[in-house]
Amino acid sequence: MHQNTSLKIFPIEAGPVATYGYMVSDGEAGIAAVIDVPLGSAEYFLENAQKENVTITHILLTHSHWDHTGDAAKLQQATSAKILVHPDDEYRMAEPNKHTSIPLPFVLEGCKADGYLRGGDSFSLGAWQFEVRHTPGHTEGGICFIDHERNLAFVGDTLFQGSIGRTDLAGGDMPTLLNAIRTQLFTLSDDVIVLPGHGERTRIGIEKRTNPFLM
Repeated sequence: MHQNTSLKIFPIEAGPVATYGYMVSDGEAGIAAVIDVPLGSAEYFLENAQKENVTITHILLTHSHWDHTGDAAKLQQATSAKILVHPDDEYRMAEPNKHTSIPLPFVLEGCKADGYLRGGDSFSLGAWQFEVRHTPGHTEGGICFIDHERNLAFVGDTLFQGSIGRTDLAGGDMPTLLNAIRTQLFTLSDDVIVLPGHGERTRIGIEKRTNPFLM
């Protein structure tokens, strides 16, 4: 199969709680999307978009916790990108400081959704093709973006290397999250690479065999 060398991923770990955001770009099509925008990441994405000569057209949110949306407003203002989120998670976005687990020593800039993504939807960006899977349990509207052709899963805080997203915050529920992982992620091929919102990347097969929360 011909390898499309114009497709690239630009990851960054940023913000006070070391959150990952990812830019996926298609240089041939001249467009890119950003999956989660932690505080301090907007400049990185803008610099790389300029280097690659691509326009950021969309901001895709795996969920609406502040550490994943911190620079979404800033990036949108610089690019006019459309922000897409699951409708069940939209309520935190306008006033993010009201939805933090502890008071933060800084003011977060709110943003609003331009559209919604639900489980079963697909999202296309140039040659990138993502299936959207709804994985509630960490938040009500958590979603993952699955690229079946390249065996990639951008999972936000649903699943980590050897762990899972916390369920003790508002909107969290442990049985719901475990069910979502088993039915929406563990049904993927074992060699699918998991790109999480925190920590090291892993693979579906490794987590099926070794993740202590799911054994």
